[in-house]
Amino acid sequence: MTFAPALRLYELAAADPALRFSPHCWKIRMALAHKGLRAEGIPWRFTDKEAIAATGQGLVPVLEDDGQVIHESWAIAVHLEARHPDHPSLFGGPAGEALTRFVNSWADAALVGPIARVIALDIHARVHDRDKAYFRQTREKRFGMTLEEVVAEPEQKLAALRAALLPLRLMLKAQPFIAGDAPAYADYCVFGMFMWARCISPIELLEPDDAVHAWRERLLDAFGGLARAAPCVAP
Repeated sequence: MTFAPALRLYELAAADPALRFSPHCWKIRMALAHKGLRAEGIPWRFTDKEAIAATGQGLVPVLEDDGQVIHESWAIAVHLEARHPDHPSLFGGPAGEALTRFVNSWADAALVGPIARVIALDIHARVHDRDKAYFRQTREKRFGMTLEEVVAEPEQKLAALRAALLPLRLMLKAQPFIAGDAPAYADYCVFGMFMWARCISPIELLEPDDAVHAWRERLLDAFGGLARAAPCVAP
């Protein structure tokens, strides 16, 4: 893996700075590994807005690449693909990029809400003290209810999440990865959601006999077990 000292990736961190749990940052962690690149990971927290003020917005991931500053995971992936065309492709060409954009949009729209309804209180418990009020206020405004109400009836919330995975489950019964025989950025768009939960919550989202569980296991072992070795909350 190539170490590129000009690459710096701002990643959402819990109170423990080693615990990096953003689904969108995990998309880029996996994309960098796919490209054979390493970036210096910079821990960032919800209230560290000044650290990324140059982007004109307040969210991570943010990638600094030799003087360029790129934010938003899709834009970063497109940047990496264009900047490193001789490294393994994240998309497999224009048609693959178009289809991957759909997968990325589906994952954001279909999975963020259902997973948040399972793990929201676990996130609140593990973010830095200075982030707790911000997290509670912004998420309760988003959901229109308290965090405790968001995660109420957890069995129903898990069932709803597992039902939302049906299209993915059907696909993965026929092929090992979303991208086919080997993983690509389409896989990382969805896998990032599961790393979000794995890193910050002890709750298991998937049944062991689920095809999605087997797919997740394969990606945990990818790139020398990069994701499996990441610090996470013990079950």
